[in-house]
Amino acid sequence: MFAWGRRTYVMGILNMTPDSFSGDGLGSNLDRAAAQAQAYVYAGADLLDVGGESTRPGAAPVAAEEEMARVIPAITRLARELHVPLSVDTYKAGVARAAVAAGATIINDVWGLRMEPEIAHVAAETGAYLVITRNARPSAQAAWNYASAADNRPETGLIERVLRDLQESMALARRAGVAEEHIILDPGIGFGNTPAGNLEILRDLARLRHLGRPILIGTSRKGFIGQVLGLEVDGRLEGTAATVAIAIAHGADIVRVHDLSPMVRVSRMADAIMREPQVTS
Repeated sequence: MFAWGRRTYVMGILNMTPDSFSGDGLGSNLDRAAAQAQAYVYAGADLLDVGGESTRPGAAPVAAEEEMARVIPAITRLARELHVPLSVDTYKAGVARAAVAAGATIINDVWGLRMEPEIAHVAAETGAYLVITRNARPSAQAAWNYASAADNRPETGLIERVLRDLQESMALARRAGVAEEHIILDPGIGFGNTPAGNLEILRDLARLRHLGRPILIGTSRKGFIGQVLGLEVDGRLEGTAATVAIAIAHGADIVRVHDLSPMVRVSRMADAIMREPQVTS
């Protein structure tokens, strides 16, 4: 399904939520979701990420039943109408299992197996790809609490903590039986880091290549871009483009974005520089 290292894959975001931080929540409108998905694919999206619970800071948790009601009809329809891989953005094992049954082939867990470790068994049993995200947000529900754990760690750089946390989550995935070639890593831009920390992760992203797995980056419209540029969500296109280009230059394999057409162009130009493809006249 993927030819890692040959080019960057562009993942389009479909938020089946009423409260997306970026203002693009689709709620339960399946026709609108299908139209947006088709437009994304036409613009060059290689895969689509369907989510039913907002990951914005302060968002209220959504029960698994409600999350399934939001995402499963959308995944079922998109699997029938489109021919691109579908990802489900969830940390809940039950939602992930239902989504794969409906047609998703990727599970994108923003809690890196730490909220519901059973999700790794779902990936192993179904053969789905598994995106493991390093999430530094404190949570009383999480199996591991990053905030308290960090207090006991040596004062090393942020990227060392990111590497260590991802290695720990990868070990959980392997023990659950997830195939090595199905693991994708996300350093968690915007998930509990300071704005300076997010910039540091992007600056040192190439160090994640030592883990030997593809890297997914999701910077699109995020708060640290707004803080650097002093702009609200609707003014962060150029800032997002800069982060996408830098991420690709430092080794990103997948970029998760809202603004498909411009980010596809950014990705193709960055690939032309960094991956030396054949240029057609």
